[in-house]
Amino acid sequence: MSIEKRLSKNCCDFINDQKLTDIIRSAQSDPGRVREIIARSMSKEALSVEETAVLLNTESPDLVEEIFSAARELKKNVYGNRIVIFAPLYIGNNCVNDCVYCGFKKSNHNAKRVTMSPQQITEQVVTLENHGHKRLILVFGEHPAYDQEFIYQTVKDIYRIKSGNGEIRRVNINAAPMSIEGFKRVKESGIGTYQIFQETYHHETYAGIHPAGTRKADYLYRLDGLTRAYEAGCDDMGIGALFGLYDYKFDTLGLVSHAIFLKDRFGCGPHTISFPRFRPADNVKIDDTYLVSDSNFKKLVAILRLAVPYTGMILTAREKPEIRRELLGFGVSQIDAGSNIELAGYSQGKNTNQLSKEQFSLGDTRGLDEIILELLQNDYIPSFCTSCYRSGRTGEQFMEFAIPGFISDFCTPNALLTLTEYLIDYGNEEIRNAGKELIQRELNNFKNDKIKTECIEKLALLNNSSKRDLYF
Repeated sequence: MSIEKRLSKNCCDFINDQKLTDIIRSAQSDPGRVREIIARSMSKEALSVEETAVLLNTESPDLVEEIFSAARELKKNVYGNRIVIFAPLYIGNNCVNDCVYCGFKKSNHNAKRVTMSPQQITEQVVTLENHGHKRLILVFGEHPAYDQEFIYQTVKDIYRIKSGNGEIRRVNINAAPMSIEGFKRVKESGIGTYQIFQETYHHETYAGIHPAGTRKADYLYRLDGLTRAYEAGCDDMGIGALFGLYDYKFDTLGLVSHAIFLKDRFGCGPHTISFPRFRPADNVKIDDTYLVSDSNFKKLVAILRLAVPYTGMILTAREKPEIRRELLGFGVSQIDAGSNIELAGYSQGKNTNQLSKEQFSLGDTRGLDEIILELLQNDYIPSFCTSCYRSGRTGEQFMEFAIPGFISDFCTPNALLTLTEYLIDYGNEEIRNAGKELIQRELNNFKNDKIKTECIEKLALLNNSSKRDLYF
């Protein structure tokens, strides 16, 4: 990975700490204003930073419940009851950074450093495919060995790995920011989303937790990362903040500011927003001043849904099952399932939560089948769909479909098709029975007769033949 740090032609530090702090301090949450903002969001309009701050400052239990209720309704209107499923796959944990909150920091000599060989990667992918996964996010430390050519080749190799009816159809990336040339090369491998977390948008805090002299210490280079990615031709981006490093209200406004900036510059905001909370990690201790309570976490998730109606929201297995269960209704559209974040851990069986092998500790170590069954029993459609990515419905094109609501003609049918594949190839009897019942209920709710007929035909092909990967 080149050490050269060239900023994009559109480079701009759009985060003004004092301005965001003043907005938080001055935002008044009177009931009329709160309800006016909720109504604006329910019309599927993105909220401004100032409007988001009003919701964040809302403390009245009745008004907070109205925020929760609105988030539930908006999520249902935009995404239906689909929950997209993916798995993280850590490729290498060598790192030149020394981030104080990370178990992979270079000063943690307890960490077991591993860069998986092609054979090890194949073993992990085959294991994931044999459980039913179709979507992965690859995670890389920041290290010269993990340059654009290494990531490019890793992605190409993973797409070629097949096990029975199993295959990986979408590979997303969580890696360090690159040059424009680097992003172009990685894009050529056929990636889906490129994800870069700012961690915290607060400049002083950022500097304090990313020691000077490390690559990640350059706040502006990281903030500009996705701008360079857009200029390189990537249009499927993920942003995120690690909550617990600074005031949750400030970093929520930072995420909204980032989404607005990308939308204004490129006509399309981030495809996904992630909001992980700090979790214990080996040889890591941080100031607990800013750790986010469950109640504030639920509120910020609901408010993010209202602030960015068409952005996918990712809730990871950092959280415990009971929190994940509750937040699915507050606007979450993607979760990881059956996750193992130990290097080369999937082929070894159940996650052992050995901190010396992990970046952080997981809160939800349930298997994919257990999570799938729970989703079905709670009337959610587990979706492994990758059709928009492979049909070119990304970036501005995705928004052209999503904003008028036409995406419902693609997403629900495609979710049912990928669920059917899972039921046939990987589901046990209890899962198959629950899945078949849900699929029939969903078909009964279709309003477009043409789409319904075509979906039934495709479902029949899946059930009565060896055909796979049918989509709209």
